[in-house]
Amino acid sequence: MPVWYSPTQIRGSQQWLDEIGKGLRQCDWFLIILSPHAVKSIWVKRELEFALRIKQFNNRIVPIKYRNCNYGRLSWVIDSFQIVDFSRQLAPGFRELFRIWDLEYRGN
Repeated sequence: MPVWYSPTQIRGSQQWLDEIGKGLRQCDWFLIILSPHAVKSIWVKRELEFALRIKQFNNRIVPIKYRNCNYGRLSWVIDSFQIVDFSRQLAPGFRELFRIWDLEYRGN
């Protein structure tokens, strides 16, 4: 499963705004990592707003709780999603994330 990650996908001289939009349109799923840093980021907020508007991400937005934070600052709709919790232990988080895609997690 390929991952689109802006720091590794965008080359020098490319415009971030255009490239992030293109990258998001190529994705099948939108995972948002919830952390104190993320909720302060205007870019994370913009990317989430984009994903919420695009039909291809209907039922394909996965909020992942990495650290405790006030994720409602990003969007009031985050509470309507089942959040995958990685903040306490990794194995249960991975198990739940893989279950979304009908995959088996074979870790600890």
